[in-house]
Amino acid sequence: MSYDFNTIEARWQAYWAENGTFKAENNSSKPKYYVLDMFPYPSGAGLHVGHPLGYIASDIYARYKRHKGFNVLHPQGYDSFGLPAEQYAIQTGQHPAITTRENIARYRQQLDKIGFSFDWSREVKTSDPTFYKWTQWIFIQLFNSWYDNNDDKARSISELEKLFSEEGNINVNAVCDEDVIAFTPDEWNSFSSKEKQEILLKYRLTYLAETEVNWCPQLGTVLANDEIVNGVSERGGYPVIRKKMTQWSMRISAYAQRLLDGLNTIDWPQPLKDSQTNWIGRSEGASVTFKVKNHDEVIDVFTTRPDTIFGVSFMTLAPEHELVAKVTTSEQKEAIKTYIEATAKRSERERMADVKTISGVFTGAYAEHPFTKEPVPIWIGDYVLAGYGTGAVMAVPCGDQRDYDFAKHFGIEIPNIFEGVDITEEAFADKDNTIIANSDFLNGLKYKKAVKTAIYELEKLGQGEGKINYRLRDAVFSRQRYWGEPFPVYYVDGMPQMIELKHLPIELPEVEKYLPTETGEPPLGRADVWAWNTESNTVVSNDLIDHTSVFPLELNTMPGWAGSSYYFNRYMDPNNEEEVFSQDAIEYWKEVDLYIGGSEHATGHLLYARFWQKFLFDRGIVPVDEFAKKLINQGMILGTSAIIYRVSGTNKYVSKGLKDQYNVEELRVDVNMINASDELLPEDLKNWQPQFKDAEFELEDGKYIVGREVEKMSKRWFNVVNPDGICDQYGADSLRLYEMFLGPLEQAKPWNTAGITGVHGFLKRLWKLYHNGDVFGVTDSEPTKDSLKTLHKTIKKVEEDIENFSFNTSVSTFMIAVNELTAQKCNAKAILEPLLVLVSPYAPHIAEELWSKLGNTSSIATASFPIFEEKHLVESTKKYPISFNGKMRFTMELPLDMSKDDIEAAVMAHEKTQQQLDGRTPKKVIVVPGKIVNVVG
Repeated sequence: MSYDFNTIEARWQAYWAENGTFKAENNSSKPKYYVLDMFPYPSGAGLHVGHPLGYIASDIYARYKRHKGFNVLHPQGYDSFGLPAEQYAIQTGQHPAITTRENIARYRQQLDKIGFSFDWSREVKTSDPTFYKWTQWIFIQLFNSWYDNNDDKARSISELEKLFSEEGNINVNAVCDEDVIAFTPDEWNSFSSKEKQEILLKYRLTYLAETEVNWCPQLGTVLANDEIVNGVSERGGYPVIRKKMTQWSMRISAYAQRLLDGLNTIDWPQPLKDSQTNWIGRSEGASVTFKVKNHDEVIDVFTTRPDTIFGVSFMTLAPEHELVAKVTTSEQKEAIKTYIEATAKRSERERMADVKTISGVFTGAYAEHPFTKEPVPIWIGDYVLAGYGTGAVMAVPCGDQRDYDFAKHFGIEIPNIFEGVDITEEAFADKDNTIIANSDFLNGLKYKKAVKTAIYELEKLGQGEGKINYRLRDAVFSRQRYWGEPFPVYYVDGMPQMIELKHLPIELPEVEKYLPTETGEPPLGRADVWAWNTESNTVVSNDLIDHTSVFPLELNTMPGWAGSSYYFNRYMDPNNEEEVFSQDAIEYWKEVDLYIGGSEHATGHLLYARFWQKFLFDRGIVPVDEFAKKLINQGMILGTSAIIYRVSGTNKYVSKGLKDQYNVEELRVDVNMINASDELLPEDLKNWQPQFKDAEFELEDGKYIVGREVEKMSKRWFNVVNPDGICDQYGADSLRLYEMFLGPLEQAKPWNTAGITGVHGFLKRLWKLYHNGDVFGVTDSEPTKDSLKTLHKTIKKVEEDIENFSFNTSVSTFMIAVNELTAQKCNAKAILEPLLVLVSPYAPHIAEELWSKLGNTSSIATASFPIFEEKHLVESTKKYPISFNGKMRFTMELPLDMSKDDIEAAVMAHEKTQQQLDGRTPKKVIVVPGKIVNVVG
């Protein structure tokens, strides 16, 4: 009976779907285990073979945990809002909901074909109004919260209002805007409603503020830093500029220290933790205030080395700093304006990365040194960022390489304040430097004492204080896009008002085009029906706006990370229409036990998700403040590109072995045209693209051989391998096994379709093990000791491998086991039935088929994992090498518990011994129990 994998896999995929085999139950009596994948964005291209790697690994672990008696939650959904769908809609005029729906259907088809044990009853889509209703609700909770530094947690804004009415804000220790004014309770109670709202907005965890953003004119939207590559948009490659806009922001900075501390409580990869630690960027130092000469303005700077203040020879402001326009002299205005315009075209990331370019302009203004009262020139330079620290630095050329390079370039004084240290070196590297500043209070002090002393002296002057600073900035939460969550916000007298939960979701309106309006408003500015009626609590026509009962709605939408910051919690109770999830569900599942996904999300999705989790914990909505106990970053499956060689200036293509004879250009072609011998048929290339129609070819030995190069799997390199074709040709079980067999889960590894034949051959041998020709050949015969040994060493190894996520070595173990059992001619059900349970997480379809052939009526997914028994691995016999005068002649298998005399007697009685002695009497017989027998004679 042949292994008909296509029929088998289709049958069992249908069975799982019809029977809800992998449906998880809330509040089960079983222990829970929650396995999660980072859910995909459903692109039009569908999955390639690199995408399922993490899904296969998580599926193996989820299936294993079911076998171990756990109630396993293994859900899947789609991160379905986003810029790509909107850009496609702009190009084609097709509503992004349509293309997103089509792409999701394609992804679902591909995922099902690979045989994942997802609980599809819990599927979520971030673009579904039934899901983003709760995204809107969480936004409202953030709006109605503030951060209490005394309690180190978020609290209800109503509690803050009560404090203001009873005590004012003088004793309130909150995370808030820096420009908050002090007021008494009487003053608060006398404020108008709008004045109170304006003050509260400076405390809320989501707030409106004018912010420096990455603006892409061609895309008509704000971009996050990770959406920009080399100063242009990742999507489309369009120029990006820095621009000030009024935006919704999230006060993630309030959670900076807790986000750092939480990293010590979770089992996540260290490189990922390091990325978050660096992104948060905690540093201790001092805030120093410099007065601006001939102005009422002051410049606040943060420095980790206040002890070097006597080395300050100039100040540098970020070009976007609000004081630049106020302090710049008339003579410098034109130069400053030109420089600011040029800087606006460079992203923050580009400016941070560029350590070689030295540029800046003198403002013409001077600050006053806090101690010496000497004038300090004020410059602007794009190596200083407005959003980091205060957007200003006190430049110490002898202690910072960039300051030194800047001073050297512009001929600014470079005082040396470190004794015996070459000022061209990075003086801060040596923490034992002795300060020789021109002041009695710092001279001769070592680093730590000097820092404390400098802070003390600054505080005495009223021009500084000790401070902890974080690089982490509040997250811009507005996007000038159509295809995103609408804000549940309308405006009364310019102030944002929240829409009540019972009226959510506020759904996206229809628009004629998905571009910004001609006046620069976001795409929602094109909607004709986009106003809020506070009497009917419905969205109505804009023509009805009267600012009495009908008001304008927010035109921006939320960013892509909104839905992905809590979706893992919604999976716990995804069909709940009354609340984001029930307390019973959240208390049962609590958090993700295993999360698998790409390392590229380290400082985007994962940091924001941790922030939202901590906020929801503060407000009593979730029971834990970290959402995932363990996280694994899977490596990347790389493509093996195919390269052809074009003779420069011609349409002639030469085979790989001939390329060194010519000046050639390398072109990549579709790998699906290449056979296992790296051969390309010229006719296939001619038919592939019009540019090759009239191509000439120079072959070697009658063949055109392509070059090969391992690189990222991408449509750009034509090296994408579709999993559908692999499943059709070899089966999903072969695909699953091969992806695991390629190497350790966390490492990058190249794909080679030719290699899949090895694991496919193994599955055919596994199938054959259960059959005697065309007959199913498993019997109830008693298993042999060898077969029991093979089974139990396999149980032990596979369990260890799965627990350690070493899936690649399990595949090798299966191959060894099948080879041994085949050699043993094993057909015992006692061996072959538990073997299927071991194989099932990896190759579930063939396991289900053979399991049912064994007479089982329930799915193998419900079977218990075999229990390892050490006794079957304990050797009871020893194969002794029998030597004569030191030369081994044959072997004998004898019980390990035999005495020396019994061993000698058994050896001497053996016919081969008699043949060797040929009637002679040996001089002696040397027996080492458990090792050797040597007959001397």
